[in-house]
Amino acid sequence: MDRLQFAVPVRIRTTPDSPVEEIYGVEQALDFLQNWPVGREGPLFQAALDACFGASVDVMSTEEAFRALAAFCRVSGLLARDMTVPVNLENEAASKLS
Repeated sequence: MDRLQFAVPVRIRTTPDSPVEEIYGVEQALDFLQNWPVGREGPLFQAALDACFGASVDVMSTEEAFRALAAFCRVSGLLARDMTVPVNLENEAASKLS
């Protein structure tokens, strides 16, 4: 398995009518985040971008990038309803906003 591939994909839905998309790894996450609309960024967006970039240059783990991306997607309302999220993800998201 590629070191930048997530153990499970982050499943998102960008609009209520759109099909579920899956983000399989750091590179795909970076593409998604870099195309995020200007003006809609915030602390969780920046944390996800930083974590994914950090993982791409091997200063953060892929797991940290996954958790940051999943937290951003969850708080932004993008996470698909059937996405399994680690139990402590909400705590991590809340601590990033403080």
